[in-house]
Amino acid sequence: MKLFVIFTDNMAEPTNEEIQAFISALKSSSEYDFSEYSIKSFTRRLEKISADNHMSVFEVIDKLKKDKNFLEETVKNITVNTTEIFRDPEVWIKIKKAIIPKYQFENEINIWHAGSSTGQEVYTVLIVLKQMGLFDKANIFATDLNTDVLEVAESGKYKYREIDEYIKNFGEAHIESEKYQLADYLEISRKRSLMKVKPFLLNKAVYAKHDLTSLKNPFEKKYHIIFCRNVLIYFNHDLQNKIFSFFLDNLVPGGTLVIGKHEGILGDIGNKFEKHGTIYVKK
Repeated sequence: MKLFVIFTDNMAEPTNEEIQAFISALKSSSEYDFSEYSIKSFTRRLEKISADNHMSVFEVIDKLKKDKNFLEETVKNITVNTTEIFRDPEVWIKIKKAIIPKYQFENEINIWHAGSSTGQEVYTVLIVLKQMGLFDKANIFATDLNTDVLEVAESGKYKYREIDEYIKNFGEAHIESEKYQLADYLEISRKRSLMKVKPFLLNKAVYAKHDLTSLKNPFEKKYHIIFCRNVLIYFNHDLQNKIFSFFLDNLVPGGTLVIGKHEGILGDIGNKFEKHGTIYVKK
């Protein structure tokens, strides 16, 4: 989990002029377009970038125009990476009972994790598929704008400090059955403060860098399930609706979109889904 701590002792909150200049500089110097991100969340990240680099916003802008490596690191620091194994266990209970079984008679099941971060959710799905006997017929795709978190996801190695939360989530998601344990899927080394996904779960998912705001389908597939949890809250309303429409177009009939518990679909696009909490089924 990547947390952001804001230091404001010596740095003023960026002005709207500075924010717009920063967004324009990124757009003109790269393929990144943050113009439809939530201004509130973007302000906090830009403030932290300035503080961490001991630069004014305009000094940051000047450097990213000249230094491609700095530009890429800056973009990585804009993105937010929060994920857990079996995060929101009640959602996973619904997925196991009502969503994944719908696809058990398909020849293949295509699942896309958009904004996959460090991959704990990817491995959660793989665990569920393994338990339900659908592992072999599933194609798992995972994307993120940040290549650093994709490397962590591919490695399947995580720092031990999160294990208590994972064990708690796993237990609550398996409240009706004690036949499974988290240790069946993760090697836990207290001595090394390390958790490793077991080999049979590794190399199943295909990872790729992808900017969700491009509204391009990175794998040119139709998906049975799309996970995009706790990503859309960082976009403004117009961009959220564009992405919901994009997801709708790339789901199979009756396909499922899973979003975060603080997110929702508003407006006409919502009428094209059946809503079940944070789970939306294409009509």
